[in-house]
Amino acid sequence: MSEKMEGVATSEAPAALGAYSQAVKANGFVFVSGQLGIDPSTGELAGETAGEQAAQALKNIKCILDAAGTGIEHVVRATIYLKNVEDFKEVDARYAEVFIGSVKPARVAFGGNDIPKGALVEIDAIAAL
Repeated sequence: MSEKMEGVATSEAPAALGAYSQAVKANGFVFVSGQLGIDPSTGELAGETAGEQAAQALKNIKCILDAAGTGIEHVVRATIYLKNVEDFKEVDARYAEVFIGSVKPARVAFGGNDIPKGALVEIDAIAAL
């Protein structure tokens, strides 16, 4: 097993808000940090609904994975953090628009979270290289 780790960063997604990397490549995987629905061009949340924010978070994940040399179609696991579990159906609909392959990523979703910047949703992902 390789001990090599490599940080991944792109200006196509929001800069990290703290002491972490946008993503880390290690041992054949890319571990993408939780992404809020922040538009990198404005630094603001990309909409007031959980669905709008989820769509932007997924776009940010796609851009990070592209920078890492893989793609959204290689996501093997994702976690969705919701402020309000009642938003699950709306967020799941946006998620389903992105993950269209025959094998969907394994996933966890749960609500009742206080998310930074007053966001309604945060999504992280693990993808194969």
